[in-house]
Amino acid sequence: MNLNYIIGLIGAIVVCLIGMVTSIKLGAADPISVNFENLLNFLDPASILITIGCTIFVVVASFPSKMLKAMPKHFKIILNNKMFNPVEYIDQLVELAQIARKNGLLSLEEKANEQTDPFFKQAIMLIVDAYDQDKIRSILENDIECMSARHEDAAAMYDKASSVAPAFGMIGTLVGLINMLKGMDLSTGSSNIGSDMGTALITTLYGCILAHMVFGPIATLLRNRDEEEVLCKMIIVEGVMSIQAGENPKFLRERLLTYMAQKQRELGEEGGQESRGDKKAKKGKKE
Repeated sequence: MNLNYIIGLIGAIVVCLIGMVTSIKLGAADPISVNFENLLNFLDPASILITIGCTIFVVVASFPSKMLKAMPKHFKIILNNKMFNPVEYIDQLVELAQIARKNGLLSLEEKANEQTDPFFKQAIMLIVDAYDQDKIRSILENDIECMSARHEDAAAMYDKASSVAPAFGMIGTLVGLINMLKGMDLSTGSSNIGSDMGTALITTLYGCILAHMVFGPIATLLRNRDEEEVLCKMIIVEGVMSIQAGENPKFLRERLLTYMAQKQRELGEEGGQESRGDKKAKKGKKE
């Protein structure tokens, strides 16, 4: 579970609500006052209809239905914080390298069928089928590029919503101002201008909240997940290429760890030491 996203979103909403109901007057006898009735000042059905409704329909008009149907999947992706772990892929590739050195590349076919990741399975089967290295790399890198392009299209959908929400907030403000000016009666004075202006500005508030608290973070998280998946797939590509070339498994681990940050490398090295320790323990038991 991606707790950062949940905590950040809830925290932003809570802080915003506190700011709406709290009044701070420095130097007064009671400097901080809370009035929950102020929340009613920020509720306006017409503003909600213009800002949220128009934003949704513009997004619907801008993107194909297959992308819109994938929105629930997008939320599942951003909430899942453990989808792509480079260390696990490195451990599996090192294990495959050890098997290939002992029994040959054909022995990897059984391991390929055990893979739940279609890309990983495809990469293993390509070297099992003894394709040319340049052709294998071309196929796998093209797969990564096309996948990343699809992910960018998904993030662009939320970028679109993030850009149009403030625009429709301004449109709602203009609509409110026009209605206010049309309804002004100079003979009775201008006592209602303040409240009418406040209502007109609420749509701008809604637009900014949608853009920066809802759609913006989703687009950023989708791009972050894309970067994580691309990294893991690049590791797979380099790993299977090295396995096909017959590289030493220990050297392979060190090479693949260079794709990761220093802290992640330390975890990867610890994982490799633990796996070697387990194998020695099993060997000792057999003896």
